[in-house]
Amino acid sequence: MIMTQVKKIVCCSAVFGLLSLSAFSQEVLKSVEETYYDFLSLTGNTERNYLNYRTLEESRWTVTDEDETKDVWADKNLGKRRLIWERQSEERNFFTRGLDNSFAFKVYGAEWYSSYNKNAPFGQNDGGLWQGRGYNTALSAGARIEGFGFSLSFRPQLSFSQNLDYTYLVEGYKSSNYAGKADTYGYVWGQCDAVQRFGDSSFWNFDWGDTEIRWSWYTFTVGFGTEAIWLGPAVQNALLHSNNAPTYPKLDFGFRRTQIKIPHFGWYLGDIEARLWVGYLSESDYFDNDSSNDHNQFSGFTVSYAPSFLPGLTLGFQKVTVSKWGDALLLYAYPGFKGNTVDTSKRKGEDQKASFTADWLFKKIGLEIYGEIGVDDFLADGLKFYEYTRYPLHTITYTAGIKKSLEISQTRKLRGLLEFEWNNTEGSQDYQMWSGSAYNFGFHYQITQGYTNRGQWIGSGMGYGGNSQYLAFTLFSPHGYEKLFVARNNPDNNFIYYKSVDADKDQTNYNGARYFTAFKANFYVGFENLYYVLKNLSIQYGFLYNLIINPTYEPEYNANTMKWRGYSYQHNFQLKLAVKYHL
Repeated sequence: MIMTQVKKIVCCSAVFGLLSLSAFSQEVLKSVEETYYDFLSLTGNTERNYLNYRTLEESRWTVTDEDETKDVWADKNLGKRRLIWERQSEERNFFTRGLDNSFAFKVYGAEWYSSYNKNAPFGQNDGGLWQGRGYNTALSAGARIEGFGFSLSFRPQLSFSQNLDYTYLVEGYKSSNYAGKADTYGYVWGQCDAVQRFGDSSFWNFDWGDTEIRWSWYTFTVGFGTEAIWLGPAVQNALLHSNNAPTYPKLDFGFRRTQIKIPHFGWYLGDIEARLWVGYLSESDYFDNDSSNDHNQFSGFTVSYAPSFLPGLTLGFQKVTVSKWGDALLLYAYPGFKGNTVDTSKRKGEDQKASFTADWLFKKIGLEIYGEIGVDDFLADGLKFYEYTRYPLHTITYTAGIKKSLEISQTRKLRGLLEFEWNNTEGSQDYQMWSGSAYNFGFHYQITQGYTNRGQWIGSGMGYGGNSQYLAFTLFSPHGYEKLFVARNNPDNNFIYYKSVDADKDQTNYNGARYFTAFKANFYVGFENLYYVLKNLSIQYGFLYNLIINPTYEPEYNANTMKWRGYSYQHNFQLKLAVKYHL
């Protein structure tokens, strides 16, 4: 009897040992957990495993504050990597030392998200979910298993959108191939597959989400799958890549964050990160009827450096190219390629974009300042010194932001986060000189679908051609958080500029006067709360009021003054609820 009990104790101890928690966790982009760990990184209570390029794979976090004075959620189950088996032998050669000699797994908690938009679509950075007017919901869950350098992740998303009709501008890009699709549901202007409404009925959508297979050796890694990418330091509107659109199949390889040391001397020069990927983009069902152009090729490259002699600073360069699928794969994947094909007899054409990023984290005071400058096209005579000396603002876009950690109360474990971000993607003013110019950072005449995948923007969730300002304060406490935010944006001022170019000033109601007050704008204010019912069960809820000014870019006409100076308004409300459970 005694021996039987001993055997049971030994067996149970072995099982618990095999399923013990490992030191770090990997988190989904823009999830509650990733946002919290990023907040802890402001004061050095955890370290970022990446510099500029992150996916679920790179979003690895280890909390270093052992006394838990900073980690206010220390007793919560945020989802941990669980170790099944680890090789104990110390006899490893150069090759095996570069592998993670263990087997582990992680279960990504089931999350159910719902929102209701009263009068207009609202929502971004939500993957395959389209938060249209009416009821929207998404369910996601998954798991990851890894061992000896290999890893397999599976975390799809199933979503539903009621997709009710709402007031928007029906203009679209005119073409005989559209058969009413783009003219009815497409973008407000130009060649672009950024759909305003996905048809005239409700629909379901399945997205593979963060699903991939990968092999890693030391910091070198290569993988194939659909994991979402977040590129650059922006929090709200990433300039070149975010998780706003549905995911797409891609092959990537490169080096994760890697320390540079001079052999023999032991000099530490800093950290670098480099990644190259090629992806397969798809057109939505609401663009055109030409099946030969349904897929585009997306080539991206990023390299970042964090110098040892300036702690906390990270500098990065990113370049992406959208081209037609199957056209000059190796050429466009090459980071140094700088052409802009016009002669389509040689190649089918491409749309290139690049950005420079800078991020400086001051851990002693919990402060982070970041910025990004992007460029879309070369000047008239190409990439020349005198051209950029003459007019350096050609197609320039930018993002600037700040994050500050605040100690509210150590005894009650209350910590605050203050965030502000300013984005600008308006067209440069030299395009006013180009008669009838239809320029926008988000699309290109040779790439008819623009900077999109399956009908949604790949990068900035707000879209391109406008500007935005966002201010938020979050109070973290042991039971969750409370967040207040206020923001405004112009989704696409380029449309108004395009309408006003070459206006006839001799007419009474020339375009320049008619569209002077026609800019579309969004003002929104709201709150978002998270409450841990149990240490592994959380409920998130929020409310938002959205005032839309000139929803169709058309001002009201005043018959008395005979001027277009009135404004049209639309009032939208959003309610949202999310429930998440971690095993």
